[in-house]
Formats: sequence, structure tokens, C-alpha cells
Amino acid sequence: MPEQTPETLYASMLRRSLWVVTTRPARGPGMQDVLPAHLDYQVTLEREGMLFGAGPIFEDGGTVPNGGMIVLRAEDEAEARRLADADPFHAAGLRQYTLHRWLLNEGAMTVTVRYSDQSAVIG
Repeated sequence: MPEQTPETLYASMLRRSLWVVTTRPARGPGMQDVLPAHLDYQVTLEREGMLFGAGPIFEDGGTVPNGGMIVLRAEDEAEARRLADADPFHAAGLRQYTLHRWLLNEGAMTVTVRYSDQSAVIG
């Protein structure tokens, strides 16, 4: 078997660009009023295949989120920024965000589909 080098290992990796939006509060009151529109927007992106994952971020074992993270599938930075800007939290000025390009190389996902009860489990 040929010796693996960093170059040969890297060549077989996924190398898929995704866009990570990290958010933080910009203003206090009003978050609860806009939350339904924000969640609806996230579900819409999910159904359109543009949302890889999203959720709150907790720091140091805390129980109250201090920010959020949204991972988007977008063609380029301009599209990712357009999607982030359209989030109702960002559009209302309630949250600020930072956009990062993330190169997904390694990892795994397990999905179990049960025909008997038509359920799916992601593990």
C-alpha cells in the first residue's frame, strides 16, 4: 500500500465551502417579537436546501445562549451575505453577524430511516 502524505490525504477530502454566520445581540428588547419570523426564515432556507444547520451558542457550560451560529450553503460570499442580511433578526438590527467561509474537509453523519414507522434518526 502506498504511503499516505498530507497532499494525498487532502486530495480525497470533501473540501466543500460552506458559510458560517456567527451572531450576537445588537439591541435588547424586540427579540421575542421577531423570533417567529426568524424561525420561519430558517425553516424556509432549510427546505430550499440552503441551511446546513443553525442554533444558539452557549459559552463555558452556560444555559443562556450568548449568540447563534448559522451554517449556509451558498455559491459565494455575496450570496451568503444576502441570505444573512435577509434574516429578520439582522434586518431589524436586533443581531449583528460575522460571516466566515468554512472549508468542510472531515466528518461524518449517520442517518437511519425506519420504513416500519416512517421515522428518521440523525446520529
